Amino acid sequence: MSSEQSTIIANNLASVQSRIDDAARRARRDPAEVRLVAVTKYADISWVRHLVRAGNTTLGESRPQQLVERAGLLGDAIEWHLIGHLQRNKVRQILPHVSLIHSIDTLRLLHRVDDVAAELSLRPHVLLEVNIAGETSKDGFSIGSLKEAWTQIARCNSVDVVGLMTMAPAALESEEARPIFAALRELRDELTSLPKGLKLPELSMGMSGDYTVAVEEGATLVRVGRALFDGLTQSNS
Repeated sequence: MSSEQSTIIANNLASVQSRIDDAARRARRDPAEVRLVAVTKYADISWVRHLVRAGNTTLGESRPQQLVERAGLLGDAIEWHLIGHLQRNKVRQILPHVSLIHSIDTLRLLHRVDDVAAELSLRPHVLLEVNIAGETSKDGFSIGSLKEAWTQIARCNSVDVVGLMTMAPAALESEEARPIFAALRELRDELTSLPKGLKLPELSMGMSGDYTVAVEEGATLVRVGRALFDGLTQSNS
């Protein structure tokens, strides 16, 4: 493992964390309310090891199979988050390894997770993915469909729904993404006020290009990959 890689990653991590803390303070929030989920989908495993040694043990993977493989390689100290699309036939494979699923995008998938969790005597924490911008290329509940399904969502027995997740359109500049993040926060507040309301403490929003704006608008989880590995060259292995 390269000491140069280690230094680059440690410096990038410190920079990202500093920007998160500054954004929280600008919003008069406690920086401790915001957690960094390091997205490792495209990262060499050696980079991921450097990141863990630098102090970040909350890792997010987009692909279930890669999450399971890396969970085996990196041991029990890691808190794994699944941040990408989850197919119903992958639920049983992923549940024993994951601390939080960010991407529950349909009622059908939620029911599948609930059923498998009951069979495995697990109680996973999940977030509901909301397509705030209404992009046809993105998965997720619409605002309307989420409200319509809320009574059924609240009836789940073996799953803890702990918050919401969204992604801003990739073409937007960071400030242009602000209304998307504000809308997710406002939706969370509305849902928690319903008779079947859940507490929903988590808001997963913001990535490398817009995470500081997301923190200012209430994010408790930011999903950052590229900014953590900037300056590194991918191996050919």
